[in-house]
Amino acid sequence: MAFATYEKSGRIAVVTLNRPESRNAIATPQDCEDLAAALLRANNDPEVSALILTGAGKAFCSGGDLKAIRERTGIGPQSPPDATRLNYRRGVHAIIRALADVEVATIAAINGSAIGLGLDIGVLCDMRVAAQSAKMASSFVKVGIIPGDGGAWILTQAIGSTKAAELILTGDTINAEEALRIGLINKVAPDDALMDEARALAERVAVNPPRAVRLAKRLLREAQHARLHDVLELSAAFQALAHETGDHKEAVDAFTEKRPPNFTGA
Repeated sequence: MAFATYEKSGRIAVVTLNRPESRNAIATPQDCEDLAAALLRANNDPEVSALILTGAGKAFCSGGDLKAIRERTGIGPQSPPDATRLNYRRGVHAIIRALADVEVATIAAINGSAIGLGLDIGVLCDMRVAAQSAKMASSFVKVGIIPGDGGAWILTQAIGSTKAAELILTGDTINAEEALRIGLINKVAPDDALMDEARALAERVAVNPPRAVRLAKRLLREAQHARLHDVLELSAAFQALAHETGDHKEAVDAFTEKRPPNFTGA
């Protein structure tokens, strides 16, 4: 069974980490390939505007599988150290790169524990809704390692360097309310309403013109590491493309004619 399952309804795709018996721990390079492939599938489907990432069972993702790490058979250490570096680049980093490159809006529905790599995968999504019972930790230091998945960048982008340093250097576990307070998530939802809340957010995105959503998402990503002048140039280029879409014309026509728009992705 694939580690990540894929479902689509309308313009919304749902990718579910599907190994509840291990709290959706990521154990092997194949797990990484499965998740990266599911993300790529959504990205390559022009009918998809929003993607929800969640976990089966009671956990979102408990991070790397510590048993596999101890036995040096999984996504972590190999021998010699150069092999470990390659293992991370072709495994864990493949997930991070795939998620960073997804052009559609991504929403993490954090249904339970999001630990280590699991937290960073969730935080790399554009928006995050967490269940009331969810727990989150950047706990690499607790097992004597560092965020080998780019978490130092991911958390800093999300909550700033000071709070990122606190989470990474202490390894502390926080609850959903604290995550909301520090800006790590967008919203806390009752456990039994989490997917309803995540889907409602996805629908608010998916109702908009698909090509405009993808261009706006890419602009947000580029703006994280570019100078204002560079973002202005990119904005002008993207806007030139957006102005020529059929959906832009439909939006303007619908506004002037006082009717709901019918967006087709044209």
